Amino acid sequence: MAAIVEARELTKVFRVAKDRRGLLGALRGLFSNEGRDVKAVDRITFEIAPGEFVGYLGPNGAGKSTTIKMLTGILHPTSGEVRVEGKSPQRSRKEVVRRLGVVFGQRTQLWWDLPVRDSFELLAAMYQVKPEAYQEILKRFDEMLEIGAFLDVPVRKLSLGQRMRADLVAAWLHRPPVVFLDEPTIGLDAVAKGRIRAFLKEINRTEGTTIMLTTHDMDDIEQLCSRVIVINHGRLIYDGDLEGMRRTVGAPSTLRVEYTRTLETAPRGPWTVLAHEGAAVTVAFDRSQHTAAAVIAELSRYGELRDIYMAEPDIENVIERMYRQVM
Repeated sequence: MAAIVEARELTKVFRVAKDRRGLLGALRGLFSNEGRDVKAVDRITFEIAPGEFVGYLGPNGAGKSTTIKMLTGILHPTSGEVRVEGKSPQRSRKEVVRRLGVVFGQRTQLWWDLPVRDSFELLAAMYQVKPEAYQEILKRFDEMLEIGAFLDVPVRKLSLGQRMRADLVAAWLHRPPVVFLDEPTIGLDAVAKGRIRAFLKEINRTEGTTIMLTTHDMDDIEQLCSRVIVINHGRLIYDGDLEGMRRTVGAPSTLRVEYTRTLETAPRGPWTVLAHEGAAVTVAFDRSQHTAAAVIAELSRYGELRDIYMAEPDIENVIERMYRQVM
C-alpha cells in the first residue's frame, strides 16, 4: 500500500546563541551571531502505511517532538522532505492540516475559558463538520470517553484526565485519516490511561485511522502499537516490531521450570541461572542465539519437568539497552 506519511532524509538544525553572562553579555548577544548549531533531527527516513499504529520512541531530547512538529507543518525542515497523503505540510499547509488530528499532551487546543462544548462547536465550524455529523460523532465519543459529564465545564476547571479526553475528541471531530499524538497519557492515573488506550484501540480498529504516538509509557507501546520507530540523538536506530527489537538488543528471555524432584545442583547450559530453589530453576537466555524449545529440551535432560513458565524481556529494559548501545 502507498504510504500515507513519509519522511525522507528529514533533518532539523537549530541555531543556539552563545551563552553570555551578565547584563552586558546579554546586550552583546542581541547584536551577535555567535553560537552553535544543534542537530535535533538527523536524516530520518520512514514510511507509515494507512491504518498503522506506530510508536515513536526516544529519550528526552532525542528529537521526537521536533519530528512531529515537522510532520504537522509547525516547523520547516532544514533539509529533507515530509509528505502526508502525498502533500507537503509546509507547502500545502491548509490542505494537509484539514486532514490531520494532533494532540500535544502538555498543551491544549481548546479555549481555556470556554466550556468544552463551545470549543467543540468552534472546531466543528472551522473544519466545516455538518451539524448532523457533529452530533453523531459527539454521541459516539461520549459513549467511549464519557465526556458528557463535563461538556459544559470551562476547560480551565477540568482535571488533567478530563482535558486529555476532551483534546482527543477535538482532534477527531473532523474524522482525520492521520492523527499524531505527543505524550497523550503523560501525568494520568491508571484509570484515565486505560480509558484513553481503549479509545485509541477502537478508533484505530473501526475507523482505520493512522496513528503515530510518542510516549515514555511502555504500557502504551505494548498495548497499542504494532510497530515502533526508535530514535536517539536525532538519528533513527530501529524500525520494526517489538519482537524484532527484543532480538536486536539481545535482551534475555526468562524461563522458570519446576522439576518433579529436587535438584542438588543447578543445571548447566546456554543460559544464566537466576535462581535455584529445590525443584524450581529460573534461567535467562538470549533468544537470538537459542530458541525456547532448545533451552527447554536441554533443561529436561536434568529431570522430568512438572511446570514451565516463560517471560519475555520487559520492554522498558529493551529500550534502555537500545539507548545504551548507541550512546
